[in-house]
Amino acid sequence: MANIFGESPLTLGSVPDPRMTQAVRCRCGEAPPLWHAPVVDDEYLGINRANWDSRVPAHAAAYDLDAYRRDPEHISSVVRFDLPRLGSVSGLDVVHLQCHIGTDTLSLARLGARMTGLDFSTPALEVARSLAEDTGADIEYVETDVYRAPEVLGGARFDMVFTGIGALCWLPSVSRWADVVNSLLKPGGRLFIREGHPMPWSLADPRDDGIVAVDFPYFETAGTRFVERKTYVDHEEELAAPETVQFNHGIGEILTAVTKAGLNVSSFEEHTSVPWNPLGAAMKQVALGEWQLRDRPERLAASYTLQAIKG
Repeated sequence: MANIFGESPLTLGSVPDPRMTQAVRCRCGEAPPLWHAPVVDDEYLGINRANWDSRVPAHAAAYDLDAYRRDPEHISSVVRFDLPRLGSVSGLDVVHLQCHIGTDTLSLARLGARMTGLDFSTPALEVARSLAEDTGADIEYVETDVYRAPEVLGGARFDMVFTGIGALCWLPSVSRWADVVNSLLKPGGRLFIREGHPMPWSLADPRDDGIVAVDFPYFETAGTRFVERKTYVDHEEELAAPETVQFNHGIGEILTAVTKAGLNVSSFEEHTSVPWNPLGAAMKQVALGEWQLRDRPERLAASYTLQAIKG
């Protein structure tokens, strides 16, 4: 998880994964440890919505939104990384699930897509709409939970479903998510997702002895509770709603969910880099604001890009 204790601060040149914030896992003396408390039904949704609402002021201040206002060709580093894989999106109807404050959404619009952005956070969408207005982008933003997207947006409507870094970890069922994607796509439509690999998400926070250890679930579980008093950008005040509930999903679970939903996997590529620093001094920064292991980076699959076509 990205380190907020100061050993290796994040740079704002690239927006890191919203999932990979340093969880202050009850090191402040709280008892019992929150990650042992069971998650009841849809409790995760209210907890996580409050957390993401509380992050918005810090993110709006730190994401360099003025770069989008100054330069009409500016796109996010997340979208830039996958330009060779995206191909042309000009003229496509695209929905961006879990779009947050809309920087990737705007970036895809600037590549010619007709964009719809969806998120569950009211203040996040307020920032996204303001940025779109300021830059003259015609983007439809819709507020709802991902699992309700087909009900709210309508089925078989989109040529592409786009999901960026740090999305699946907030959803308890990857199978249910895949069904949503299939419902939203037109026949022949494409899923495009770049996401953090479940392996680094299972690793312990950076240790003083430098050992990389597996400490958290790799496979889908009922959820893991964390207390995250700071988000992944520099800010002074603690978050008003620091508790989160997060979910990992193994690669096999993700691929199985996508295929069972009726999509045909057309491309699956694992990467040695990821746009945040999950392991402190063990990582080094490389091109496009990405981070990879300093020593023998081929040891760790850090992120992946998955594409699938609706039959």
